[in-house]
Amino acid sequence: MHSNSRFAIAIHVLALARVAMEEAAGVAITSERMAESVRAHPVHVRRVLGALREAGLVTSQPGPGGGWKLTRPPEAITLRDIYRAVEHEPLFGLPKHPSEDCPVARCLPGVLATCFQEAEAALEERLARVTIADVIGAVRTELDRAGYSPLDASVVSHV
Repeated sequence: MHSNSRFAIAIHVLALARVAMEEAAGVAITSERMAESVRAHPVHVRRVLGALREAGLVTSQPGPGGGWKLTRPPEAITLRDIYRAVEHEPLFGLPKHPSEDCPVARCLPGVLATCFQEAEAALEERLARVTIADVIGAVRTELDRAGYSPLDASVVSHV
């Protein structure tokens, strides 16, 4: 699974967990249902959920009626929280073994490292200003435009 999809899947499943709680009478949502919605293999979704659980963003309940729930309100979970939970590699990579014979190859990694660190910090700062509640609100707006207002049972049943 590509790291970019991990982040998107994480946002998707957190939004689903909250929508399921709100629209399906407090019912937790299973990883299998999440995988159906994301159209990803359930193992991939469970790995993402595991990282989100380690970060304290979700909890699971086993057994009948079990599933995944947010551990705090969606207004208190930022996209930066999610990004940090699922992304463990730097956003930008540097060559592993640059030529020692080339002066550009010797100097460029240090120059790029600074630039890349600043870019990643700017990304995280922007992600810190968006919450899962914001994402759900934007999805609701799009659903309203498409004629699903508010999220109704037919939408949630497909979750």
